[in-house]
Amino acid sequence: MRTLSVLSLFLFASFCSAHCQIPCGIYGDDARFTAMLEDAATLRKSITQIETLSKEKTPNHNQLARWIANKDAHAQKIQQTVLDYFLAQRIKEGQPHYDKKLAHLHKIIVLAMKAKQTTDVAHVDALEAEIKAFQTLYRHKH
Repeated sequence: MRTLSVLSLFLFASFCSAHCQIPCGIYGDDARFTAMLEDAATLRKSITQIETLSKEKTPNHNQLARWIANKDAHAQKIQQTVLDYFLAQRIKEGQPHYDKKLAHLHKIIVLAMKAKQTTDVAHVDALEAEIKAFQTLYRHKH
């Protein structure tokens, strides 16, 4: 019985973490934009820490690895938000500015990828600007 309970809990947790391919209405657009901008700020901090640690005479490789993993995780979170929330649920063919929205989202995904690949904060600058540009277009009402 205990095994069944643990298995049920695991399956339920897996289902919940896939948020969310059903229209639950729990998460809002503003929260997603805030989260993406927070993730971008974390990318910037991670890059700064990586650069600082790398320049030390005897770098702490453990801390360096942790900051790299943190940077990559937050870039991935931005990509997942774009894919799972905006592309899968919010952006629909036929909406005003559909093509422009897709172009912005593609740029966000690519810039997050570039932030994973390098420690160049210029990619984070461009990423933040692209998130804000998409946010402005997304909120635009006719």
